[in-house]
Amino acid sequence: VLRDDFRQPPGDVVVAAGEPAVLECVPPRGHPEPSVSWKKNGVRVSDKDERLTIRGGKLMVASTHKSDAGVYVCVATNVVGERDSEPAELVVF
Repeated sequence: VLRDDFRQPPGDVVVAAGEPAVLECVPPRGHPEPSVSWKKNGVRVSDKDERLTIRGGKLMVASTHKSDAGVYVCVATNVVGERDSEPAELVVF
C-alpha cells in the first residue's frame, strides 16, 4: 500500500547564501513504510555531498550555495511504487 497524499509536503524556503536550509517532508502512509529521497530540478539528490543530509524525510543543507537554489521534490518509495510531492522552491540570495 502507498497512499497518494503526503502527510507534509515540502514548502518553499528562502535563505541567505552560507546559511543552513531545511526542506521538510512527511511521506504518505504506506506498508511497508516508504523511504524518502529527493530530486532537485528532476535529478535525484545524492547525499554523497557532505553538505547535504537526508534524515527522516528532511533534506538539510549545511551551508547553502547559490547552486543549491532550485525546485525540489520529495519522493516516497516502497515496493508498491513511487510518489512525488508537490514541488518546493529553494531560493538562495
